[in-house]
Amino acid sequence: MSDYTQEKLLERINKHLDELEKLPKIRENTSIMQTLQEHGFSRRDFMKWAGGMAAMLSLPSIFIPSIARAAEMADRMPVIWLHMAECTGCSESLLRTDTPTIDSLIFDHINLEYHETIMAASGWQADENLESAIEKHKGKYVLLVEGGIPDGDSAYFLTVGAHAKTGREIAIHASENASAIFAIGTCSSFGGIQAANPNPTNAKPLHKITNKPVINVPGCPPSEKNIVGNVLNVLLFKTLPKLDVYNRPKWAYGLRIHDLCERRGHFDAGEFVQEFGDEGAKNGYCLYKVGCKGPYTFNNCSRERFNSHTSWPIQAGHGCIGCSEPNFWDTMKTFEEPLGDRLFQSTFGGLGADAITDKIGIGVLALTGIGIAAHAVLSSAVAKEDTQERADS
Repeated sequence: MSDYTQEKLLERINKHLDELEKLPKIRENTSIMQTLQEHGFSRRDFMKWAGGMAAMLSLPSIFIPSIARAAEMADRMPVIWLHMAECTGCSESLLRTDTPTIDSLIFDHINLEYHETIMAASGWQADENLESAIEKHKGKYVLLVEGGIPDGDSAYFLTVGAHAKTGREIAIHASENASAIFAIGTCSSFGGIQAANPNPTNAKPLHKITNKPVINVPGCPPSEKNIVGNVLNVLLFKTLPKLDVYNRPKWAYGLRIHDLCERRGHFDAGEFVQEFGDEGAKNGYCLYKVGCKGPYTFNNCSRERFNSHTSWPIQAGHGCIGCSEPNFWDTMKTFEEPLGDRLFQSTFGGLGADAITDKIGIGVLALTGIGIAAHAVLSSAVAKEDTQERADS
């Protein structure tokens, strides 16, 4: 990005933030900095977090003050969060922590007009609150939807509220007047386990229910940074981020799990876990042979991690199951077997951020899987040969 481009973009961002600053605060007697300080975070911690967000959003350091400013004004932008057919795990990834992160505290501070998990209202009052929020903030609110949505003749399987509306009706209605729409989690992005074969409720992802543009933020669950980062993106740019062929933000889903995995060196060296609990597992070897789907999965889990950013599944000893990919319940199973063992990947749907079109031949994918498997076998054989030579000498 040239200096001129940076300056123009920064000028546009600051102009938008100036407009945002004129909007009323939802909490007059507090601020995000007060909230952070109450939980032990200093201004320095906050600026370091803003620097991390800048790096994650692929922005130069000159944008750090603007990111901090946008976060401080997060309560000026109304957010409506809908629950469809889901387990609430995506909300839990933000809310359930004994040591709240800056991300989760910022999300606590935003103008969250409607969220069934954490609001006190129920029944008629909850329905009224949703309608009131949609009407009051028409054309200005950000809509976040969690969960797959039963469709067609099966729509009644998800019937919500005192007016007995289907989830499909509610999602379409809320989408009509949203300024931006995010499908949070794999269920809302791609259908999730609800849409797995044989899909008894005819569950669909959000983008197949509404005709409005939807940004997918998949993961089971997605990290809190991926959720908060997308809200910040709208706050900063008043526009949608660059997306891959599955409408996932490239800043979060632009690289494979495999690309940044801490076990990647063992993969290249041919050092693999052969079965769970063996010596290779104890030594942190690559999990590909026990089913890791990292080479096929686009996400930033290896960089952002979970549990207050302390760990993630591969670090804990189990391979990636590909949960941020379309139809992963059908295409990635069995989770403890490598895809490269199968000659034909007839149900696997694409190559994510690698693709310039979503019409990729199945043969290419099959060759990819076979190639990775061949590399694993070859590099493992070379490693064994080197070990034998050292033993003989």
